[in-house]
Amino acid sequence: MTRLLKQQVEIRLLKPYGELAIKLKVNSKFFQKKADREEKPAALLKLTAREISELFLEGVITLCIVFVLYLGALVLLNQILDAPGYFVDGSRSIRQAWNVEPSEIQLYKNIFSISSIIFAIGFTYWRLIRRYHQMQLSHVLEELHLIAQGDYDRRIPFQLAGDMGKVVTSINRLVDSTVSAMEDERMIEKSKDELITNVSHDIRTPLTSIIGYLGLVINGKPKTPEETKRYAEIAYHKAQQMKALVDDLFEYTTTSPNGAPLRLNDIPVANFLEQVAADFELEAQKRQMTIEVIPPKRKMVLEMDAEKMVRAIHNLLSNAIKYGRENTKITIEVLEQKDIVTIAVRNIGEPISKEVLEHLFSRFYRAEGSRSKETGGTGLGLAIADNIVRSHGGRMLAESVGEVISFYICLPNDADI
Repeated sequence: MTRLLKQQVEIRLLKPYGELAIKLKVNSKFFQKKADREEKPAALLKLTAREISELFLEGVITLCIVFVLYLGALVLLNQILDAPGYFVDGSRSIRQAWNVEPSEIQLYKNIFSISSIIFAIGFTYWRLIRRYHQMQLSHVLEELHLIAQGDYDRRIPFQLAGDMGKVVTSINRLVDSTVSAMEDERMIEKSKDELITNVSHDIRTPLTSIIGYLGLVINGKPKTPEETKRYAEIAYHKAQQMKALVDDLFEYTTTSPNGAPLRLNDIPVANFLEQVAADFELEAQKRQMTIEVIPPKRKMVLEMDAEKMVRAIHNLLSNAIKYGRENTKITIEVLEQKDIVTIAVRNIGEPISKEVLEHLFSRFYRAEGSRSKETGGTGLGLAIADNIVRSHGGRMLAESVGEVISFYICLPNDADI
């Protein structure tokens, strides 16, 4: 169903390498980027010419019936007033017995006539409204029948007043929810198929190598102990790759938004990032790289699962060290804009095309196959980081401006500072 975005926040961050504009549409608490169905105002129900004719005929017939009843009642009233009746004295009428003046009789007749006219109008209106509601219900049932036959792109295309209008709105929302659930289910099934395909491919490749090299050892192909050891080392290395893939796959599952619940605590952001950066100092020094943390301008506390968020930032720093240029600096900067806190991780490296950026957070996606073989990795690191951030109600973004590669972790800032 459509959920209206209540607030649009534009974050403009002044970077050391130039000005970067990030535009996010968010609500007051969560700002997950979703494509919502745009609501179009429905037109009022238009009756067909046949239905209009039926309503007109219904009104005419009703008025005729009421008029006949009025004439009958008027004749009966005159008979009661003028005819001799046994209930008075057997020889005189009610008019004579009660000494009713003609002017009074006329007044009573006028009152009766006016009351009859009001009754006729009200009764005719009630009959027409009742018939009109039946026609509305007929149109609604006709649309429902088409939807029930599988036309899920169809909606009841008209507005109705009152309770029937609420029913129409509820039906349209129910269909939207059903279609959304079906689309989500299709995406899940497609995602499962892709996952099985990717896992099978990534496991089959090292497994084939393991079987091949161990088969050579069993068949006595190596001529020297050194050659046997080399084959065993290759098989061991491939087995380690398989273990890393299985471990990452398990972590990807547990860090999904529907996975294990978060253990939230109030974490001081500056100290947290300093500790995370310290974990990679030695690894960065091996490539003559430095890591700089630019803390927020004031003390800031965020509610998050520290263990999982550490893994998310670890994955970003690991990629920055693997794919960044040597003798460069990696920066971790914290920026605050109203109810959003952004953690930016930047490094200098090869520019990334727009097409690649769109798929960076997909499972098993690697920007360059050859580079992945050299640096290792399962292609799940950024997907795991994205899962962790989403489970915190946030959003991850990536940008490549020239040689500056930037990853942004955008989190809702609900904690008191």
